[in-house]
Amino acid sequence: MRFIFLIIALFLASLNLRPVITSVSPMLGTIQESLGMSGTLVSLLTSLPVLCMGFFAPVAVKLSNRWSIERTIAYCLLLIGVATAARYYVNSAWLMLLTAFLAGVGIAIIGPLLSGFIKKNFANPSAIVGVYSMALVIGAALGSGFSVPLRNVLHDSWQASVASWSILAVIALFFWWRPAPKISKPDTTTAVRSMDASKIQSPKLPLNNKRAWLLTSFFGMMAFMFYSLTAWLPPIIEEQGYDKHTAGMILTLFTLIQIPVSFLLPILVSRFQRRVVVLIGCSVMELSGLLLLSLHFSPWLTCIFLGIGAGGLFPMALMLPIDESSNMEEANILSAMTQSGGYIFASLGPLYISFVHDYAGSFPPAIFSLMVVVMVMIGIQLKIGNRKVIPAHSGKNIPA
Repeated sequence: MRFIFLIIALFLASLNLRPVITSVSPMLGTIQESLGMSGTLVSLLTSLPVLCMGFFAPVAVKLSNRWSIERTIAYCLLLIGVATAARYYVNSAWLMLLTAFLAGVGIAIIGPLLSGFIKKNFANPSAIVGVYSMALVIGAALGSGFSVPLRNVLHDSWQASVASWSILAVIALFFWWRPAPKISKPDTTTAVRSMDASKIQSPKLPLNNKRAWLLTSFFGMMAFMFYSLTAWLPPIIEEQGYDKHTAGMILTLFTLIQIPVSFLLPILVSRFQRRVVVLIGCSVMELSGLLLLSLHFSPWLTCIFLGIGAGGLFPMALMLPIDESSNMEEANILSAMTQSGGYIFASLGPLYISFVHDYAGSFPPAIFSLMVVVMVMIGIQLKIGNRKVIPAHSGKNIPA
């Protein structure tokens, strides 16, 4: 019974980490016109939370040591819910941007802590990562797929549509608010010792650890690819002569394919322990999809390759810090580092593709650039393929 409760709590918390971002994407034009925002400002509604996920992820470790991992997640779910609900009353650009910033802070802190939560509470944490990653993809798909229909139902109010996703946070809080102390079941003596130790030395990111930087680089390149494809796949398809409806359907298929892949792959890896094969295999799928895209093959076939690649790499990037740490605290610290550096780098992806497209006048050079990123990522995967435990507090470099 406790196992089921923990799984539901994990799923619901993860489900809240993307709708606040993806729900505004289909209505950016409407929001821009309604609030009188410039193109640059309105683009911050999606890029600002991603930047927050990079800059505020390290804060998660300190807060979890102060309040406990479960209580911190509960507070951040409350922050996400309040920020999302506040969008119902938005009537200016700065208020809308403030909601994006506050929700981004909550998302940034929850992300690494869920990795520590998995490490702490499950005997086979690698397999449970599939629940985490699948919920993230489902949340993203729900936000992008249902925001426009919700606007139509809610009297053509985009404010009501984007604010309605706060319901997910309310549901999650039923599992995280009062039951939080029951989940952790901490040993009082151990907790006191941990508090005393935290006064002496606060946990630090393993910035001197070479392998930790390799994991961060992999996470960054994976996310760089994901956000670049999510933002620019429809325009690339349109440039090849397809209409907007077809391009939108292809993006939907790209997202849907990731749901089963992101759930099943961690389970397979935990059972067969072929980590490097899976990592490189997913990258080859992504590389194949980009090659087909550059050669103007059927975009439906192309998005299948891209969806399998992106859907497989994402849970692997979440799983690696858990797999390479020896306890919950190290999982928190390593996840905070990989997600902090990774999301900051990833936020540059859509901007970079836009720059290359504007300079070259077409998308093929940008696609080629993405292929180069994948090939570099494969080189990193060859180094991180075999599992090695990283002592998070050690300043020594571990040879890769």
